[in-house]
Amino acid sequence: RGTYYVALGLMNQRIPAGDAFSREDLEAVVADGHELGCHTYDHCHAWNTPATEFERSVLRNREELERLLPGNRFESLSYPVALPRPATKRRVARLFPCCRSGGWSFNLGEVDAVNLQAIFLEKTGEDRTAMERLMQENARAGGWLILATHDVDDHPTVFGCTPAYFRDVVQMALDSGAEVLPVGRAWQRVRLQAGG
Repeated sequence: RGTYYVALGLMNQRIPAGDAFSREDLEAVVADGHELGCHTYDHCHAWNTPATEFERSVLRNREELERLLPGNRFESLSYPVALPRPATKRRVARLFPCCRSGGWSFNLGEVDAVNLQAIFLEKTGEDRTAMERLMQENARAGGWLILATHDVDDHPTVFGCTPAYFRDVVQMALDSGAEVLPVGRAWQRVRLQAGG
């Protein structure tokens, strides 16, 4: 299972990563047992947006999800476009147990729960050797990886990857001995193992 980060203000829109999702897509994702994550309502630039405005967009996204899919909630947050401002991190830390950012590393040891590292598959150039090496390093270190992308398509945008590469990466993760979990569940597991 995975985590789908949703900016509900983009629903049914044409965006740089292609056609955005529909309500039916959200219903299917939830029915398949995937986790939903917040990406703000307006897809707010995490650095350029004032913290109060960013928080308002997060709360609006939460309200809209409750209206569209009553009883569902966002398990974590993903910062759109950039790293967050410190004031933004402080505000969202009250709303989510963990938040995902970018980077090119696995998470290991003491981590910033509201700025977890993620690897964007589109930035790997679909280099299977480099990805396999990273997963092996992660396995040896006992860390955990958050893998992210946008569109998965035979002809992806610059924000996505091909289905073949996506399948290969998932298989590499399984072959490395990793347990594949949505971000919120992975964070719960990490906290439990750390005794917190």
